[in-house]
Amino acid sequence: MSIVEILLGVNSPVDLVVILSFLAVLYFGLKSLKPPSRPKGCRRLGLPPGQSNLDDEFDSKYSHGLPNGQDTHGRPSWRVKALFSYPLKSCGAVELQTSNVVPTGLEFDRQFVFAEYIDDVWNIRTLRNAGFNRLALIHPQIWIPDPSAPDYDADLTEVKSQGVMLISYPRTPPAGWHGLPIKAGMALRILERQHTFQVPLFPPTDSEFPLVPVKIWKDKTLAYDYGKLLPASLHAYLGSDPSTGTLTLFRASTPHSRQIFRNAPRKEDIGFQPNTAFADAYPIHLLNIASHRDVAARCSYAIPRLSIRRFRANIIIQGPTAFAEDHWKRISIGDTEIHASCRTVRCRLPNVDPLSGDRHDAEPDRTLKSYRRIDDGDRTNACLGMQLVPSKEEFVVRVGDAIEVLETGPHQYIKMLAPGENVEGV
Repeated sequence: MSIVEILLGVNSPVDLVVILSFLAVLYFGLKSLKPPSRPKGCRRLGLPPGQSNLDDEFDSKYSHGLPNGQDTHGRPSWRVKALFSYPLKSCGAVELQTSNVVPTGLEFDRQFVFAEYIDDVWNIRTLRNAGFNRLALIHPQIWIPDPSAPDYDADLTEVKSQGVMLISYPRTPPAGWHGLPIKAGMALRILERQHTFQVPLFPPTDSEFPLVPVKIWKDKTLAYDYGKLLPASLHAYLGSDPSTGTLTLFRASTPHSRQIFRNAPRKEDIGFQPNTAFADAYPIHLLNIASHRDVAARCSYAIPRLSIRRFRANIIIQGPTAFAEDHWKRISIGDTEIHASCRTVRCRLPNVDPLSGDRHDAEPDRTLKSYRRIDDGDRTNACLGMQLVPSKEEFVVRVGDAIEVLETGPHQYIKMLAPGENVEGV
């Protein structure tokens, strides 16, 4: 029976709606069965999907430190366990085996951010803002040009922009009966559960993305406004009305990166003034897995498996005992000397589960504040992890790199914002 014959045999408007809905699901479902196209001339950065160096993060062996030497396999016992870049601030991570480090931190880390137009200024939005815990379920991918790719061409748009970032987020069906076909298609797995779109990794020289001031804490910096690239479905997912123009996506501008001072070393000491893009305060955030395991054990009554991913560190290390890093001043990672500028002062952001986007009412913030308010520079908030500034602007960091402590000493955090607003490493 043909579609025309089916429609001619319809006896009521309700039947017609049902049939047309089914046909719509079938049509869009068949379209969605096509595999998503790989950006031309590019390769994906990071570990393959499904692989992670944190697969064993809940193993009890990480609750205990090790002597600083070599393990039974000849590897450094104090070493980098995992590396993460967060290209889109407060969204999903890209896990890496190796990363270039550039002046702003791990390459591509926190180069993009969402912002809302409030009180005549663009204000960044993160997981800590009410209603934005959905950012946790937005996942970026970094694709960089690959001359060995069979479809590589220097004239490709993807190559001219030095790569692209793919952004995926959950498909959200419309409310009411209009959304039923979409829900049915997703349940039957003939509709993808994710929307995906792409943006240039760098604005091409012939592009028309305006440089616009954006506010991040007390700083204002110029960044490229990518708002015209945001699809209506992303606005819907984040609860924004695209017609108002009050939500946008910014891409950091390298010439306008934010110089950092406070606890950071100075230009006269290391030859350059440290800077960052959309990280809160310092280029790199380090976390010791033994320290995290101590925190996780104390709040297991509320969250039995508290993942270290909640704390959004760039470099996760194994080997030192819990909180040994609290007093580090200088360390080496591989062959590079790095300044441990200050402790990471925590906010309630880790209360958001990165897998579900749900926000816990109390933990781990309550547990942290019960015993980790240790820094005289801010006795209001708890500390976990360290903020790092490398002694050189460019190098390479790898999983497995050895960790050596070169100097220890006291720390006193220098505030940037009012108590309760010191929020770093996100």
